[in-house]
Amino acid sequence: MNRVVLVTPEIPPNTGNIARTCAATGAPLHLIEPLGFELSDRYLKRAGLDYWPYVDLHVHASVEDFWQYAKAEGGRLIGFSARATRSYTELKYQSDDWLLFGCESQGLPPEVIAQCEQTLTIPMSKSHVRSLNLSVSAAVGLFEALRQTQQLG
Repeated sequence: MNRVVLVTPEIPPNTGNIARTCAATGAPLHLIEPLGFELSDRYLKRAGLDYWPYVDLHVHASVEDFWQYAKAEGGRLIGFSARATRSYTELKYQSDDWLLFGCESQGLPPEVIAQCEQTLTIPMSKSHVRSLNLSVSAAVGLFEALRQTQQLG
């Protein structure tokens, strides 16, 4: 199953919405600390509604801890960035890919991008919009990966 990774997310409702998407698809959700909120945050819980028991949630204390975990589990690291040039639709996804998304204010840090086998963007036709909302981007990337690998029910 494709996995969603949020690197130091900052906004609770975005993470809650992504958690709901992961609950709906069965995709594991990995959060890399530091987080910009507490996991008990009421806005996080509200956005995730009553789906939290259905989220396969993993919290990693640092990006280094996540690298060790991901290496042991296997699979490619696929980064999503507004600064990338290759479209997310051009990649042939594999069922064990890790889909990495950065924090809302800065995106994926360069040291994380350097570890990714591929870095993809979600193209937009309006140049005055810098990027999509994190929860939208995660859903777009995840659903394309699941569609290609036929993991949707």
